[in-house]
Amino acid sequence: MVYLSVILFTLLLNSRLLISAETVVTCDGFVQRLSCDSGVIRVDSSTFGRTNSNICSVGRPQGQTVNTQCSMDVPVVSKRCDGLSVCELNTQGLAARDPCDGTYKYYTTNYICITAEKTVTCHGGYAYLKCESGKIQINTAHYGRTDKITCSEGRPSSELQNSNCYSPNALAPVSKSCNGLESCELFATQTVFTDPCVGTYKYLSLLFLPPICTPFKCDLRKRK
Repeated sequence: MVYLSVILFTLLLNSRLLISAETVVTCDGFVQRLSCDSGVIRVDSSTFGRTNSNICSVGRPQGQTVNTQCSMDVPVVSKRCDGLSVCELNTQGLAARDPCDGTYKYYTTNYICITAEKTVTCHGGYAYLKCESGKIQINTAHYGRTDKITCSEGRPSSELQNSNCYSPNALAPVSKSCNGLESCELFATQTVFTDPCVGTYKYLSLLFLPPICTPFKCDLRKRK
């Protein structure tokens, strides 16, 4: 089995918020797939290594599975998957380094599915956020392209093909400009965010976990 998905629990917190916690284990070299039937992904933790001699051990010599004291965090999983309903990652070379040479390793990702409000601003546009009361709190931000449909109208096919495009640390400028304020304006362009894929038409996606504003609701609008 390439990956094992275990639904740990499902809690209905209120009429707007549904949380399900899941764990996915993927053997090194295979594709890890995270998905939410309802809501979006928020990664709690992701590790690479081996802490159990039986997981991902079929067909492997004992010498490759005996070391169970091997583990390192893989933050890139959270950066790429948070805010998406489906996320597929090729694990080949996904971790920054090899934590235990000679041991056959696997990825373990714990994540929750949670309903969230989302706003998307196409490249070159402005997102205007305003809280009627309270302060803005943006939880996840992506600048790039993760599918071929969003912000595709009128764009040539060549600008939509790369759907594995993520700007590193997109949340940092967003948080600096908006979090803790009553209103803010964001410009969706590579002058603000690092251009992760030259030639691809990109967009800015912002994720708000309820409540959107603390403690009240936001007015999300886009300026053309």
